[in-house]
Amino acid sequence: MRIVSLCPSLTELVFDLGVGDELVGVTKFCVHPAEGLREIEKVGGTKTPKIDRIVELSPDLVLLNEEENRLEDAEALRAAGVACHSSFPKTAIDTAAMVRSIGKAVRRPHEAERISRAIEEAARRVREASEGRPPVSYAYLIWRQPLMSVSEDTFISDLLSLAGGMNVFAGRPKRYPVVEPEEIAAAGPDAVLLSTEPFPFQERHIDEISRATGLAPEIFHIVDGEMLSWHGSRTPAGIDCAAQVMERVRGRMRSGE
Repeated sequence: MRIVSLCPSLTELVFDLGVGDELVGVTKFCVHPAEGLREIEKVGGTKTPKIDRIVELSPDLVLLNEEENRLEDAEALRAAGVACHSSFPKTAIDTAAMVRSIGKAVRRPHEAERISRAIEEAARRVREASEGRPPVSYAYLIWRQPLMSVSEDTFISDLLSLAGGMNVFAGRPKRYPVVEPEEIAAAGPDAVLLSTEPFPFQERHIDEISRATGLAPEIFHIVDGEMLSWHGSRTPAGIDCAAQVMERVRGRMRSGE
């Protein structure tokens, strides 16, 4: 089978399903697993795929994500007679269903079932462990200029909610709203989580945003954006990562820092 993946997390999933050797094209943003991707042709970016080249590669299946990839590119591929599998999981449970669907499409249902069950078990375990624990209100920032957050209609927010997180911008109509420093301050979150992806927040940004919001630097935390936003085979570890982040914040809250 010849597969093209246009989403980094789906590329990683293909390898974890055991069919990485069937990939004939990936995006320039597909970076995991590095060794396995070394010899695979890059066919553009997630939003700038080389449609003509993908068609020339004669794939049996192209994997897309409705958020990472553009509808017009999916339509162009389908118009050229290329079979496409498009997904858009917004929760951990959606992700388990997506993995099963992709596993069936690439003829690896048993491997997919193993990953899907691991996702469901991690979600159940972390949800049950968070029951009775103090809730943690948070603002999760994905971009710096302008500052951008996430609404409840996102995979990130779902993972953090499993661990008892309460998104202060949950109700925003846009999935990735621009937020002003004054809005973050007014929301009074227990924690401001600065993601390493898509904007690579670093420790030096904490003082900058702390000054802009007037919030204490102690409530800011750098968090692993790949773990908290990549849906697929790393989702069980992502759920555990969300739990660790929430527990770190609870520890600070207990200490009264």
